[in-house]
Amino acid sequence: MKKLLLVFLVALSFAANAQTAKDKEEILQILDRQTKAWNAGDATNFMKGYWESDSLMYIGKSGVTYGYAKTLANYQKNYPDKATMGTLAFTIIKVNFISPDACFVVGKWHLNRPEKGDIGGHYTLLWKKINNQWVIVADHSS
Repeated sequence: MKKLLLVFLVALSFAANAQTAKDKEEILQILDRQTKAWNAGDATNFMKGYWESDSLMYIGKSGVTYGYAKTLANYQKNYPDKATMGTLAFTIIKVNFISPDACFVVGKWHLNRPEKGDIGGHYTLLWKKINNQWVIVADHSS
């Protein structure tokens, strides 16, 4: 019985690793699309990487915000124009799949803003595969 369990766990490990490369690429493509949308001054399309749910959680310097609509409204309020939005760059530090349908991404963000002054920080994103689509369900950016 122990040998059967070991074989099963090894097979499961290989299957999860095979899925990880494809899923990692999907997540990185979403982040790339978000960057392009942000840099075009389009917060609405930037939000397409997030879970469109009242349960979406965003944690920033002002505390915790729940909900897709509220998070989008906060982005639009805090970044009302292209000069304030600047040019976004993400640096990925770690992509860690914690299960076949959950991923933890840690990185840095930087806004180049010649008119307003550059800002940046770190972020932690919790991704979940929902309805066969990767979405950010929690974002902690500081």
